[in-house]
Amino acid sequence: MLKLAINGYGRIGRCVLRALYESGRRSRVQVVAINEPSDLESMVHLTRFDSNHGRFPGTVERVKQGMRVDGDVIRVSHATEPEGADWSGVDLLLDCSGSFGDRATAERFIAVGVPRLLVSNPMFSEHEADFTAVMGVNHDRIGADARIVSNASCTTNCIVPVLSLLDEAFGVAAASITTVHSAMNDQPVLDGYHRTDLRRTRSAMHSIVPVSTGLARGIERFMPHLAGRVQAHHLRVPTPNVSALDTCVLLDQSATADAVNALFRGAAKGPLKDILAYTELPHASCDFNHDGHSAVIDGTQTQISGDRLLHLMAWFDNEWAFASRMLDVAEAWSRRFATRLD
Repeated sequence: MLKLAINGYGRIGRCVLRALYESGRRSRVQVVAINEPSDLESMVHLTRFDSNHGRFPGTVERVKQGMRVDGDVIRVSHATEPEGADWSGVDLLLDCSGSFGDRATAERFIAVGVPRLLVSNPMFSEHEADFTAVMGVNHDRIGADARIVSNASCTTNCIVPVLSLLDEAFGVAAASITTVHSAMNDQPVLDGYHRTDLRRTRSAMHSIVPVSTGLARGIERFMPHLAGRVQAHHLRVPTPNVSALDTCVLLDQSATADAVNALFRGAAKGPLKDILAYTELPHASCDFNHDGHSAVIDGTQTQISGDRLLHLMAWFDNEWAFASRMLDVAEAWSRRFATRLD
């Protein structure tokens, strides 16, 4: 049994716990501890009821030790620093706080006894993480001796499997990607003095807001031959969940829209079955709420200009899919290291 802990019980942390119970992994994986500075009553309530993902399908109760979820008691602490929580009995800690994105701060968990740390942060600097994992691309190459692993970003998890397929089949010469992303809790509901980025001082519910993105760097980490050949843009839009990557790719070889769609249909039924999906139905973004795939290719949007300039669209639930990938990577990593698992 793989024993997990969660640090930071916000949007991703709660989705990780829910995805664990909803995906049937409970016989293999157990969350034994959660650390979250907020109060326990709020934690229990927000686990039971979620505006994006609905009611939790099981039972969640407050108990002396913390929370009891479907009969499993989970130890809860409220520390604001890694040194203040009890990490005993943990094989792997999932940091979902977004606050420990560099090596120095991440190693504070290791220093207080956490054996391994999976971070929900791209950790862009070259030597920040021992490994950056994207399911379906390199998850089977996590080193057994790795201590700090990054789960990349939700957008990287969406686009890298897609670009990798295209690169193998047709060759990728360059790409320009626009992320159309749902609003996030680093944006104010109404205009406010929120941060130095003046665009992010504006109401998330009133505007389409351009923000900076490191997606190009994330892609280049996995596809180094594209260094300097990827442009990425990011727009926040006033929807509560589900995002899309609107992508233009310059291919090395000529292709047709039918050939590209056939590539994605085949991968969705084969090696990337649980990572990639394909559809030609007339969907809107809300149709992919609570969808666990890293990317859902919308075949109705696939176009070729000339014979090499490809336009495609991939939908993804930026909360649920990313949380599901964290659990996937945790299990893949656990198969690589020797622990007391039974």
